[in-house]
This record gives sequence, C-alpha cells and structure tokens, in this order.
Amino acid sequence: MDVNDGHTSGPPGQGHALTDTGGGAANPVSVEVDGAEERPVHPRLMAMIVAGRYHGQELDPNEFRGTPGEAAPTAAALSTWAQNAGMWARAVRLRWRHLMRFDNTAPVVLLFNDGTAGLLTAVNTEHKVVFIKDPTGPAADAPVPVDELRLSEVWSGDAVLLRANRGYVDNDAPFSLRWLFGLVMQEKRSLREIGLASLALSILTIFPPFLVMTVVDKVLTHSSYSTLALIAVIVGIAILYETLLGYARRLIVLVVGTRIDARLNLHVFNRLLRLPLDYFERHPAGETMYRISQVHRIREFITGKLLSAFLDLMTLCVLLPFLFWLNAPLAWIVLACACVIALIILVFLKPLAVLFGRVVQAETDKQAALGETVFGVKTVKSLALEPQRKQLWDERVAEAGKWRLAYGKLGNWPQTLVTPIERFMWMGAILLGVYWALSDQTGAGAGALFAFMMLSQRVAQPLVQLARLTDEYQDVAASIGLAASVLNRPLEVDAASGGLRPRFAGAISFEDVTFTYAGTKTPALDRISFSIPAGTMLGIVGRSGSGKSTIARLLQGINRDYSGFLKIDNSDLREINLRHLRQSFGVVLQDNFLFRGSIRDNILAGRPGLTLEDAVRAARLAGAEEFIERMPNGYETYIEEGSPNLSGGQRQRLAIARALINDPRILILDEATSALDPESEALVNANLLRIARGRTMIIVSHRLSSLTECDQILVLEKGNVMDVAPHRTLLERCAVYRQLWAQQNRHLETQGSRHAALAPTLVQGD
Repeated sequence: MDVNDGHTSGPPGQGHALTDTGGGAANPVSVEVDGAEERPVHPRLMAMIVAGRYHGQELDPNEFRGTPGEAAPTAAALSTWAQNAGMWARAVRLRWRHLMRFDNTAPVVLLFNDGTAGLLTAVNTEHKVVFIKDPTGPAADAPVPVDELRLSEVWSGDAVLLRANRGYVDNDAPFSLRWLFGLVMQEKRSLREIGLASLALSILTIFPPFLVMTVVDKVLTHSSYSTLALIAVIVGIAILYETLLGYARRLIVLVVGTRIDARLNLHVFNRLLRLPLDYFERHPAGETMYRISQVHRIREFITGKLLSAFLDLMTLCVLLPFLFWLNAPLAWIVLACACVIALIILVFLKPLAVLFGRVVQAETDKQAALGETVFGVKTVKSLALEPQRKQLWDERVAEAGKWRLAYGKLGNWPQTLVTPIERFMWMGAILLGVYWALSDQTGAGAGALFAFMMLSQRVAQPLVQLARLTDEYQDVAASIGLAASVLNRPLEVDAASGGLRPRFAGAISFEDVTFTYAGTKTPALDRISFSIPAGTMLGIVGRSGSGKSTIARLLQGINRDYSGFLKIDNSDLREINLRHLRQSFGVVLQDNFLFRGSIRDNILAGRPGLTLEDAVRAARLAGAEEFIERMPNGYETYIEEGSPNLSGGQRQRLAIARALINDPRILILDEATSALDPESEALVNANLLRIARGRTMIIVSHRLSSLTECDQILVLEKGNVMDVAPHRTLLERCAVYRQLWAQQNRHLETQGSRHAALAPTLVQGD
C-alpha cells in the first residue's frame, strides 16, 4: 500500500536504519509548504505529513512546536501538532503483537531510536512481517518487509496513530450541566477511590458514639479501668485511620478538581476561538469575560458542594440504620425536621430565581461598563471622560447593589425559618429522648441516648445540606445559562478539518455577489461582479459605506452568508477549509494589535517555527528593518501591551511584516496606510511594488494617491461596482472616481491659483 500520495520536492532524505545501510542520523529533508520556498523538515515531521496526506490533511511543519533542546520531535509533540491541525491523533507505545493487528488500516507512524521515522503501511500475519515505507524517499519506492527481530533493533515501541476527525465529538456538544457531569465522569477511577475512602470514613464515624455508649453504660457503671484502656486504644487507632483517609480523600478531590479545571479551561478557550468575529463585534469584551468567568463557579459547585453532598449522602446511608436501631421515634423526628426544611427551601426557589436573574443582568451590565472603560482608557484620558465614566459606573454599581440587597433580603427568610427547626432537630430530640428515658419503666440506657445525640448531629448535617443544595443549584443554573449564552452560539465553519485545501495562485472572481449585514435591510454589496487574474495589484476605492471593507471580510471568510459565487482559483470560497484559507492570506488592518513580547515574536506569530533570518527578511520587505535596528535590543526589544514604545507607523510596518512572514499568495491591506504619518506612508508605498511581486494584492484605501500604481482599481458606490480599470482610464471615464480624485487633490489646484495671483504683486513691488 503506497501512502506517499503527496509530492515532496528536494533531495530524498537519508532514511532510517531499515532503508539505509549507513543507518545513522536524522537528516532533514526539504519540502515546499503552501507554495513557499523549500525548507528543511525533520524526518519525523515528514512522516506525519505523508500520513496526514493519506487522510486528505496537509500538516504544516511551520506550525510544529517542540520542546527546546530536544534532539528529535517526541510522540507527544507530534500528536499535539496533528490535533491542533484538526486530526485525531494519539501518542502510544506498541509491541510487535499490536502491530500484527494493523492489517488493512491507515499508516502508522513508527518513531525509530535514531530520531527518524517510518510508516507502517501493511502487515502480513502469515509470514510475520510488517511493511515499512521511508517517508523521505521517492513516492515510487515500495515498502520494505521487516520481521520482529530486525524491527526491534531500531524501534522501542514509540508510535503515533492518526486519522481524520469523524462526526460528532465531545468538544462540539452543547455546554450544559449534563456535559459537565460527563466531564466529571471521565475521572471514574479517582471518583471510585473517593467513594471507597468516604465509605471507610462513614464506617469509622460509627465507632465514637458506640464507644461513648460503652463508656457510659459499662465503664462508669462498673468502674472498669481495663475496658477504658481498651477503648482508648481503639479510639486512637480510629482517629489515626480517619486522619489518613481524610487526607487521602481531600488530596484525590484536589487532583480531580485540578484535572477538570484544566479540561474546562481548554474547552472554553477553544470554543471562544471558534466563535465568529461578528459575535465579538456585537458584544462588549467585559460582558463576554463576565459570562465566561461563571464556568469556574460551576466547576467549584460540582467538585465542591455537590461532590461533598453526595459523599455526605453516603455517610447518611450508613448512619441512618443505626439511628433507627438506637431509637426509632427520635429518628423519625430527625427525618421529619429535614423534610420540613426541604419544603421551606423549595417554596422560596422560584421567587429567588427571579431576583437572581435581575442580579445577573445588573452584574453583567456593570462588568461591561468596566471592561469598556479599561479597553478604551486612552480615549477616556484624552477626552477627559472620567466624570462621565464614573457616573455610569456609579449607576451600574447602584443597580447591582439594589438587586443584590433585594435578593439577600428574600434569601434571609428561608435561613430564618430553618434555624429553629435545625436546633430542634437534635436539641429538642434529645430532650424528648431524656423525657422518654425517665418515664420508661424499663430504664432506657443513658449511653444509648448519648450515642443517638452524637449520630443525629452527623445525620442532620447532610440532610440539611442536601436541602440547601437545591438553593445553591439555582445560582449555578443561572451561571450555566450565562456561560452557555456564549459557548453554545453557532461556531464558525470547522476551521480544522473540513473543506478543500487548494494551493492558491491568487485569481479572484466575484459573480453576482450580494451580502447584507444582520439587522439591516440595505445590502452592503448588491450583485457585484468582477474578476482579477493571479498576481494582480487591485485597489478598492469608494465613499464611506460603499462596501470596500465588506469585500475584504468576505474574502477572509468572516461572513459566509452571501448569495452568488466568490471563487479563488475557481474554488468556491465556502468549500475551502477556513483555517487553510486564512493561513494563505496576509491581512493588515487600519488598527493592528501587537501582542506582548519581543518584536521577533510578533513578526513570527503566524509561523513560530521560523528563524530570526525569516523575521529580518519580512521586516526588510515591510520597510521596518531600519527602525528595528535602532531599537535598544533590536529584534529582541520587548513590546508592552498597547505597544506604547512604538509609533503608529512603526506598529503598522510591524503588522505588514507579520502578514508577510507566511509569504501569502494573497495580501489584503484594509486601510493599512490611512493612519500613518506621511513619512511612514511614503516608506510603505515605496515598498508596495516589491511586496506585491509574485502575489495578488488587494489594497482598500480612501487615499487615491496610494493606488495610482495598481494594475486595476475597483470603484464602488453604495454597494455597486461602478468601474474597474487603471488609474488613468478611470480619470477619463468614471465620474465617481474623477470626483473623488478632485476632492483629494483640490489643495494642489488652490496652491497653483494662489501662486499665479501673487506673482504680479511681487513684480509690482519690485
């Protein structure tokens, strides 16, 4: 079975010990990635790439992140790389008998001891051999049959299993209490250990009351010091075991909580990244962060109060029979009191839920105001908006405080009504027990009464806690609703697995494309049609609201609910894998965000596997090299949040370098020079022809002077295409373009007429 169905360029690798008699090193091979220049790729990465191609998935070696200092990529790192690319992958340790079961299966990546790798492509169980293919060799090479002895000399069992993701997975399940319980149940083994520890602790809690009963009825009555000494030893042993079991249970609960918290954090962040951009555009960041923060409250409830309640319920099941054995009438009183407490709490649940909803809304509005102020603090400071923002914050705080007070007042009533019943549950029951013991002619033992008193306290606590758990659940249910309102929103088309992954040349065509933003009736684009060949430098101009940026959004797949056809190299954009599409684009916006870290890290953000030389090359092309080299630490200069140590022009040139690091086939500059100072704009414009060489470039701009060198200029007006032509042609035949040009160059005509009028005056003065 030939699994190397992808094309690799460059010289074939040296192979591994099975296919190369020289045997030794893990020599890198060269591979062309996304049309970029050939780069050396480690043989283990090459094996994963070839195996991925068998499943129709193209793995990008530039996205691999290994541990610094490792001689060769590990199975775990390779598995993580494939998973991040949207594949199902597992790092495993196999034995020969396991390999015999891989007949007629997808290729398995075997990691050899010398740092290379091979692909297990087939198995012959009759002759007890496996067929191994060298992923770095020519595609036409046949797999090599290898027996157990020969394979064991070069392979210790490390392997990677991978395949394409199929169907419905847990990560796509709606966020709900049921999903959370499923997450908790993944820790079955730990939960079983917690249950056994709790059962043992419950049994140990029986001993103290019965020992007290023995002390009262036997030791005090008969003055038996030997019995007292024996009881003391038993008590000491019981305390020791209870201490050790309690420590072990708390430790296991802590480990389980930490694991669940980690899984929950990973799930939440993954869902957030898969939300469409328009969600974040319509919802304040503070509101989103507040809603997401409720996830940790839910986790604390499940692994804290809920788990404790069920463990206490186990204690209740153990202790309750002994309570009835000691004194059935008093046991019924304890149960009746617990039922009354539960009824009181249930009566208040609905009105409390209504008020809690008001509290949640008020807190959401408060956090939204806080987040908006923090994110917009530059505007607040520059316009002296502190009094207005403070007034808004005061109003939001007052509103939240009002509803919290109302909720607290109503919530105080159940506690007030429950308190006397709780006290009667054990104090009143004991008084009744004493009365019955005094009036009982048979003389019920005082020791039994003491034992009942001690056990009833241990029984009453979980009964009351279970009743109050319903009240706690109301808060948690509201928190689940808040988190679900974000996490259960429709996700972007799967950016990891589905869709085509063509190698782009850069030809773009719009065919009768119409798009309308949600909440509006007027189309942003109205049946527009145009096409450009690969390698074209296209400018897009038009008045504000004409649809310039909408074209850029559609090309990036941000909005896909348009009518008509948008094609890139004759592939419909909606059928292209979203992640592959965006990785093939370079995008520079008007206001670009730089991450905290060094200048080099920011330039290499999209390709962390590249080197400093690649960052220097991209910076030189973007015109950023000269100012970077003047920085105190050059490319290692640290950028703080908000990049206060960089000017607007420097930030923009770094953003262009970051977009160019992928060597994209299509580059979009969406108002990228509109916020630049004249010097920075001149530098960027001077480099545009160099930047555009070998790629399709789309420049959205309202400054027509920066588009005069474009091959074609698309003129938009109210979502319609007015004309597509070079600059000089548009000046002659397009009225809209001619008007825009005249408006932007009016100052030149004014200056010319001014000089003409001043000239005679100057001559006259002479």
